[in-house]
Amino acid sequence: MAESANKQVPGADRKGLLLPDFCAPDSVITVVVITELVALVLTLARSDLVVGESFWQDLAKTSLFLLWIGLASAAVLCRTRERLARLPVPQATMLALGLLLVVTAIISEAGWWMGQYWDQLRLLRSGDPSRHLRFLGANLLTCLIVSTLALRYFYVAQQWRRNVQLEATSRVNALQARIRPHFLFNSMNTIAALTRRDPALAEEAVEDLADLFRASLRDSSAPLTLKEEMEVARIYQRIEQLRLGERLRVNWQVEALPLRAQIPALSLQPLLENAIYHGIEPRPDGGEVIIAGREIEGGMIELTISNPLPAPGDTSLRQGNQIALSNITQRFELAYDSRASVSFGVEDERYVVRLRFPRVEAA
Repeated sequence: MAESANKQVPGADRKGLLLPDFCAPDSVITVVVITELVALVLTLARSDLVVGESFWQDLAKTSLFLLWIGLASAAVLCRTRERLARLPVPQATMLALGLLLVVTAIISEAGWWMGQYWDQLRLLRSGDPSRHLRFLGANLLTCLIVSTLALRYFYVAQQWRRNVQLEATSRVNALQARIRPHFLFNSMNTIAALTRRDPALAEEAVEDLADLFRASLRDSSAPLTLKEEMEVARIYQRIEQLRLGERLRVNWQVEALPLRAQIPALSLQPLLENAIYHGIEPRPDGGEVIIAGREIEGGMIELTISNPLPAPGDTSLRQGNQIALSNITQRFELAYDSRASVSFGVEDERYVVRLRFPRVEAA
């Protein structure tokens, strides 16, 4: 079956300046790290390379001053991000740099005058340039250089992430238009056989097949709840059960799952399909697929799908398992960043796929 994308491509318009959400914690942390590195470099440049008490005091005052500039700049970019995104890249870049320079000028003025009244906040030593205009000009020049490099870094990082998401969306959309021929043909043959033997069951199979296709073609940007995702997988199981009969056994161990938690659409059904296709069909006596789920520590959810290995002596090789796993892995990375993981391999003579992702419940 086809897979769908799990979220829309965030960020700006295609022709606009791609900036991260500076209100997000990870962006704020990045700003703080850049600010502290600049503070360390400036302090080392002013020091006599002897790390003592004066060095740490100077570093603390410089860090405090630059943190005010960095966090205020992040707040301004956070509030103006949508407007900047609607402008062409050159204009948006110049406007962003102008805003950062204005913020730096305002805080530099405030820092200068506070330093005139409180010696503890004075940023310049007796041997350093103490004139007002030189202090302001040095801060503005430093801001221009650092801001230009930082904006370039953020732009390239967002452009790379956006290209990855567009590639993933394109791959998922291509898979959405591709239904595995053997599944469709087998389902239609099963329904044709049932129309003479059990018309009522054939009608249910047609409805299940329609529901399954409808689920694969729904809006790919919206995640599903675990309850909805498992219902799609159960529909697929019912269709395959008609064809494989007692050879197919699916053991659902999902009582402990929070059913309102969200998951990228069509994550479970392709794994069930792979388990049946690679672990059940090749075995003359069939086998059991185990789908287990639980909530683990750290607000995480774990789902495992396992199937028996091919029968001893079976040398047939079926391709396609890695395609679904690769796409699900990429979609989980895009949806949850590093908070989610997709692992797979042989455990206790069974092939096991394990999904771990944060618990995020639907409203």
